[in-house]
Amino acid sequence: MDIRCLGRVEFTEAWKLQKQLVEDRGRGLIPDTLLLLEHPPVYTCGASSRETPPPGLPYPYHVIERGGDATYHGPGQLVGYPIVHLGKRGLGAVDHIRLIEAALIKTAARCGLQAGTVAGFTGVWCRGKKIASIGVAVRQNVAYHGFALNVSCELAPFYRINPCRLEPEQMGTLAKLAERPILASDVSGAAAAAFEETFRTAWAAAPAVQAA
Repeated sequence: MDIRCLGRVEFTEAWKLQKQLVEDRGRGLIPDTLLLLEHPPVYTCGASSRETPPPGLPYPYHVIERGGDATYHGPGQLVGYPIVHLGKRGLGAVDHIRLIEAALIKTAARCGLQAGTVAGFTGVWCRGKKIASIGVAVRQNVAYHGFALNVSCELAPFYRINPCRLEPEQMGTLAKLAERPILASDVSGAAAAAFEETFRTAWAAAPAVQAA
């Protein structure tokens, strides 16, 4: 997996880059790729959601191709976009989401926190707080969009929406749960290693469908 740490990138620029990478991956021009970055403050919502944007939001609001409902992205949050050819890996969209969850649980463990999943919900939780949201899209068998891991981001913007149809107070950050300073830039290395390990193991389990 090609892992690119991009720093802080405007959401619309990252969205445009993802679409280009999906085309390139579908044509076999690049390997599976993971983008790790932060966004300036922005809200996004899945196209299939029935939610409407609340009035008076302080930041831009984009309706995008991924599944899921409204959420917030901002500084201090590690955002990851795995561009993965599911067809060549023998994976379905749900399999892909489960792998993302597993990698994020490993990432939290590398920060000293025991995280897990909650039945009936997508994402990763720790001590009753949701620390990571996940929403993906698939085009021509290539998955894109991905996850947002709350490292040290402000939680106040979540109170302007119902994040993923949850109450805002259910959201948490790694830094608050660990009770120590943690930066998104500090976590990107741990996330890169966790994703490399998790996805490589899954791909090795299906050698008949592996492809470059």
